[in-house]
Amino acid sequence: MNEFEILNNRITRCKKCKRLSSYIRTVTKKKVKRFQNEKYWGKPLTGFGDIHARLLLVGLAPAAHGGNRTGRMFTGDSSGDWLARSLFENGFASKPQSTHRNDGYQLIDAYVTASVRCAPPENKPTKEEFDNCFSYIENELEILKHVSIIVCLGRIAFDTCRKLLNIDDREFAHGKIIHHKRYIVLCSYHPSKQNTQTGRLKWKDWNKIFQTARNILDGKT
Repeated sequence: MNEFEILNNRITRCKKCKRLSSYIRTVTKKKVKRFQNEKYWGKPLTGFGDIHARLLLVGLAPAAHGGNRTGRMFTGDSSGDWLARSLFENGFASKPQSTHRNDGYQLIDAYVTASVRCAPPENKPTKEEFDNCFSYIENELEILKHVSIIVCLGRIAFDTCRKLLNIDDREFAHGKIIHHKRYIVLCSYHPSKQNTQTGRLKWKDWNKIFQTARNILDGKT
């Protein structure tokens, strides 16, 4: 097995967090009505994408009825819809929608991961749960040797990146750019419903993050 296969096997078998392990199993049985006939993944989620990626995206955690159902991060919910469309429009994905782990959707020069690998109750992991997961993203970054841009989707992802790269700057703002050693960190609000449906995150401001990443990688900025 290669490095990613070994790491991903560790992740999907992980049961470090009893609260999260119990919760994701419970969700697979207490499904929401619209997904009653679907089989839920119900295990920790690995990252996914191009192993030679120059762009790394970091989110918070899988959604209970999104990634925890479909088996792939940012897949099968509204946040995933926003991400897939923007990645496609900027040349980082093979098609504009991500619905299930076996739908043929592929990332191009991009890799998606998260701070926590199990869906947490109310989308609120504890500090201990963050700490339990942290070695996984450390290992991913070690394997992803070509990454030069990291997009942090939300404040919590930003804090994870700060810890990962030893960044002192604590100020988070949408559109903020940090140059740190060999990395460029782009900060974005998370494309959650509470941001997109309230207008806090508008499409043009969201898409600009990925336009910026594309321009940097193409040497246009």
